[in-house]
Amino acid sequence: MAAQFGRRLRRGATTTAVAAVAVAALSASQGPGAVLASDGGGGDQRTAGSAPSDDSVATGNSPYYTDLPPLVTPNKPGASTNLPITGTAESGIPASVLAAYKKAQQSIASSDAACRLPWQLLAAIGKVESGQARGGRVDANGTTFSPILGPVLNGQGFAMIKDTDNGAYDGDSTHDRAVGPMQFIPSTWATWGQDGNDDGRKDPNNIYDAALAAGHYLCAGSRDLSLAADLDRAVLSYNHSNEYLRTVRSWFDYYKRGTHEVPDGTGVVPPSLDGGTDPSPDPGTSPSPTAPAKPKPDPKPSKPGGGSSDPKPSTPPSTPPPKPSQTLADLENAGTGALTATAGDAFAERIKVRAENSLGGPLAKVSVTFTIAGDTDARFEGGKSVVTLTTGSDGTVTAPVLRAGETTGEFTVRAIATGRSLPAVAYTATVTARQADAIARTDDKALTAAPGAEFADAVEVKATYKGAIASGVAVTATMITDGDTPAENDKGPYFKDADGNTVRTLTELKTDADGTLRLPKIYADDTAGTYKLRLTTEGGATVVIELTVEAPAA
Repeated sequence: MAAQFGRRLRRGATTTAVAAVAVAALSASQGPGAVLASDGGGGDQRTAGSAPSDDSVATGNSPYYTDLPPLVTPNKPGASTNLPITGTAESGIPASVLAAYKKAQQSIASSDAACRLPWQLLAAIGKVESGQARGGRVDANGTTFSPILGPVLNGQGFAMIKDTDNGAYDGDSTHDRAVGPMQFIPSTWATWGQDGNDDGRKDPNNIYDAALAAGHYLCAGSRDLSLAADLDRAVLSYNHSNEYLRTVRSWFDYYKRGTHEVPDGTGVVPPSLDGGTDPSPDPGTSPSPTAPAKPKPDPKPSKPGGGSSDPKPSTPPSTPPPKPSQTLADLENAGTGALTATAGDAFAERIKVRAENSLGGPLAKVSVTFTIAGDTDARFEGGKSVVTLTTGSDGTVTAPVLRAGETTGEFTVRAIATGRSLPAVAYTATVTARQADAIARTDDKALTAAPGAEFADAVEVKATYKGAIASGVAVTATMITDGDTPAENDKGPYFKDADGNTVRTLTELKTDADGTLRLPKIYADDTAGTYKLRLTTEGGATVVIELTVEAPAA
């Protein structure tokens, strides 16, 4: 018979005493278990380590499930022939979820053997945080069929954590929410996220990625999890609550006594997750922390052994498959044209994607995250590099205006269905340098200098593009030879670089806001004659200027 406390509790809720009594009952019925390293009394007193702030723990102290293990636990492996190898008993862990925990243990054993991470600790945390990914509702890659999101951490009954990921993981650009089967807040995932299934992505909604990240997080600070004090500190660093620690410890002890694998999707789901509904509120809403899910009436089975009044059915309620018209099947380019812009200008084309259901029709209310990637300073309107929006009734959503920065070249914009495992839609954008189609001197003074002296008058030019001022245009200045194919001259007038060396070509020159460029000082060597200075702009505009080196008249 399971001792069920099927409530989602807030941090510091008043049922701590009930949980403590239940843990005591577990200890009495199960024999010696894991003993807390220290205990400051009832409630959420600090028990081990220093008290972190809400946003310094992995989950942001988000709510968790307080269901406790059955009072009768499975025997240790090998101690009984009655231990099931399949089925839906409480001790069963869905196949992909169990594989993820064990793979994470093996990975950390090879990279941080001193931590001694047991996979049963990951299983205990996974049970408390998400009911083992909602009973193992994951695809073949270990990604949840829909995102597991905690409530909005807006300070209304929960911690106050302002947005740290621009909504990339949780679909909320105002506040953060815990994400995935191990319930990481985005800022923690940004630091600890892992690629546990080697698919090139770090996805908090993937059980392999999340389990490995949780393992690394628990092992932080040179912890040895075979020591009770270090294990307590690790669990409290995940969610700083005595009640949380006791609940995780009870499941940890339960799983150490024995467990078995069940098919994905058939694991036992906490009552507050039961009934086939998605507990994650819509990203745009702030759920009430006290509104419990309505229980689904279940037929009462016969009492095992004639003494149980537990109404829990022998198999979990089946979840009806989503309708094809409501199932996201694909995200595709909705006719976005070529993305090109001159540095500093807005891209004329807007990025647009379309969400399709399993029937090929449009799907509304799909959260889509647009991310600018690559070596670029291009940004969406408002200076953002990540934007999350929702598709409309026609299944499409258009990203904000994209504005080019000063960095030229190509970069990528990716559109993904937020929290889903669908392939991203990638767009290549190109930023070209500012151009000028004309360049000319701003005066017509003769430019002369005596041998070995400097030219008294500076060279100043102005660039235009289609008659308008061309600011920020790159210009190259070169002293050239005569002839049909001019080359850089090795004698005559020259510039000086920052070290005072002679140079006859200058790059990285740019026109100012008025389209004007004033060249550095020009010097004459000892060779008299008439020489040519050529200025060329990005865009192909050219002007050739004469420089004369001659001795002053007697």
